[in-house]
Amino acid sequence: MKINLISMNILVTGASRGIGRAISEYLGQAGATLAIHYHKNRETALDLAGKVGNGSKIFQANLENHDECFNLVESIKEKLGPIHVLVNNAGIAVKAPIDSPDEEWLVKWEQTMRVNLTAVGLLCKAALEHFTSRDGGRIINIASRAAFRGDRADYLAYAASKGGVVALTRSIARAFGKQGVKAFVVAPGFVRTDMAQEFFDAYGEKPVLDEIALSQLTEPVDVAPIVAFLASGMADHATGGTFDINAASYVH
Repeated sequence: MKINLISMNILVTGASRGIGRAISEYLGQAGATLAIHYHKNRETALDLAGKVGNGSKIFQANLENHDECFNLVESIKEKLGPIHVLVNNAGIAVKAPIDSPDEEWLVKWEQTMRVNLTAVGLLCKAALEHFTSRDGGRIINIASRAAFRGDRADYLAYAASKGGVVALTRSIARAFGKQGVKAFVVAPGFVRTDMAQEFFDAYGEKPVLDEIALSQLTEPVDVAPIVAFLASGMADHATGGTFDINAASYVH
C-alpha cells in the first residue's frame, strides 16, 4: 500500500525534533508539503525543511502564547495556502513532585496545560474555522497512554492534559463530522526522545523495558506511519478513534 499525500499542506507542531521530526520526514516522503512549526530550534527546523522538500516552510511560534497560536495558522494560510491536515504533536512533560511548594507546583501545572491542552484547543479551533469554510480537513492529536492508564505522581499534570486532548478530539469528531472534519488520537507510550530523557535520567530505562511486550523501546519513527495513514483519508471512518503505539504496555 502506497500512501500518497501529494498536494496536501500539513501543519506539524513541535516538528523540529523527536516524534514531530519523524512524522514530518515520513509525511514528506509521501509527498506532503509541511508547515514545520518550531519554538526555538530554527536551524534544526531549516535543516528539516530542506530534507523534506516539496516546498515545505518553517514557522515559529511559542505555543504558551495564545495570540501566537492563532497567528501561526493565519501565517501558514498566507504563505502556503489551505491547510489540509493539522498534527498537534508539540508537548512538554514537566516533572513536578507533589511535595513541591504549592506555588512552584502550580506554575508547572499551568505551563503544562498551556502547551499540552490550551494550545491544542486553540489550534483545533483555528483549524475548524478553516476546515468548515472549505471542504473539511483532518486533525491528528498526539496524546499519550497516560491519558488512559495515568502516570507517575511527578507527572499528574501531563496525564491530565493528555486526557483533555482525548476528550477534545472525540468531541470534534462527533460535532464536526457532517462538515467534513475527521479527528483522531494517536497515543504513544514511552518513546526514545529528548522529552523522555528527564524520566530516563531519574528512573533509568529498565522500568520502561520491563513493562512493554517488545524487546526494544519505541522510537519516533515507529509513530510516524500511522499518522501518515490517518492523514491520507484511508481511515476516515475511524474518526474519533484512538490508535495506541505503546508496545502493549497498556491495552484497552
